[in-house]
Amino acid sequence: MVGRKGIGREIYSQLLQAIHEGRLEPGRRLPPTRELARRLKVARTTVALAYDRLAGEGLLISRVGAGTFVKQRRALPATEAKPPERPLSPKQEWVDVPITLVRTLFASRFEFDFRTGIPDVSAFPHATWRRLMSRHLHLSKASTGYGDPAGHPALRAAIARHIWLSRGMEVDPEHVTITNGTQQALDLITKILIERGDRVAVEDPGYPPAWRLFRAVGARVEPIPLDAEGLTVSALPSDTRLVYVTPSHQFPVGVAMSLERRSALLEWAREANAVIVEDDYDGEFRFGDRPIEPLRAMDTDGRVIYVGSFSKSALPSLRIGFLITPPSLTAAIHAAKYLSDWHTMWAVQGALADFIEEGWFARHVRRMRKEYETRHIAVVKGIDTHFRNLMEVAPSAVGLHICALATQLSPSDVHSAVTRAVDVGVDELARYSAGQPVSGLLFGYGAIPAARIDEGLRRLRDSFVEGSC
Repeated sequence: MVGRKGIGREIYSQLLQAIHEGRLEPGRRLPPTRELARRLKVARTTVALAYDRLAGEGLLISRVGAGTFVKQRRALPATEAKPPERPLSPKQEWVDVPITLVRTLFASRFEFDFRTGIPDVSAFPHATWRRLMSRHLHLSKASTGYGDPAGHPALRAAIARHIWLSRGMEVDPEHVTITNGTQQALDLITKILIERGDRVAVEDPGYPPAWRLFRAVGARVEPIPLDAEGLTVSALPSDTRLVYVTPSHQFPVGVAMSLERRSALLEWAREANAVIVEDDYDGEFRFGDRPIEPLRAMDTDGRVIYVGSFSKSALPSLRIGFLITPPSLTAAIHAAKYLSDWHTMWAVQGALADFIEEGWFARHVRRMRKEYETRHIAVVKGIDTHFRNLMEVAPSAVGLHICALATQLSPSDVHSAVTRAVDVGVDELARYSAGQPVSGLLFGYGAIPAARIDEGLRRLRDSFVEGSC
């Protein structure tokens, strides 16, 4: 059965089509709303709403005492339709951004889903979140104006306290800026620091949305290789303006940057007068010992910008991230945020502040840390069982995915096997290389229950065996 709103939309659509096709010509008087409602056996209000919408779109006009008419439209001068000689085109840096891939990235569904970047949203306390959102949507009715571009004061304070408790890092809430995810945080940083032609160093393999953003603004992106201790500091060019790193859980390989390498990177930045962007990717989910001290906590010269988000630890759809800036950059970041989108949705920020302050966030993280550790162990065991002599697991004790380096197969061999796999979603390591492609696979475990991991890995292994026949 079509609801009242559905009937109203249908009446509107039929009238709109008739006007466009000329069946209701300009100047034509429409039936009174009461008469048309009687003919169609619907409420008069339903017809009136359709008329009002068409009038608002400039297609109908009402005359008091006369009725409602199809509006006369001014004829446009006759011109021969032809494509422009010089069509508009974007800057070259934006042409190669794979926006089609991004749109379809998480659209597919797999029976066995090992893709990265997908947390287990089914375990999130949705009822609690709805209650908190309802509270702040109600509160926002009393204040419907614009908010501080830096973010909701309660959320900035909550993040500062959380960072102190979880990372041992003292943070002034004044230097916390709320963003729409990590990606906007990086965008704001490039706006205030990067000029066209500046050299920006990234880990290789690394996080594509970061280095694609740097390239899009005209920076010269320099892929820097990794070793067992993280980014190879000795390979950094001396004229590098900015270094983007994920030291807690290097994305995508998973290695944690050693304390010695962190000290070396900070010393290099001092000598090169460069800035370090520390992305605390997956930092909430560490299994075992306390994490190594963040670069930002070791920084005594104000050279580190710390970036984090709640996409993996809470919900990706929240699009809440943050950055912590040195005092010398805070005002500029706030200005960039204002000029970008003024501020992130206020009610969501308020609800997240309560979610953290009331202890819900910490409880959720503790619960999910245990669950992800179980899945982590199952994936490592399964790779050892089904991919022995084909894949070697990179050491990792944090995050929502594991990297397995191919020991015998080329990137094209791995790609062919993944293409043959039925109902198994998995990411190829080669896709994350800014320079020379590296052969391997990434096994995420946020979207697959522990009980299905072994069967999914076995099915994927069958696709490799099939290719070797």
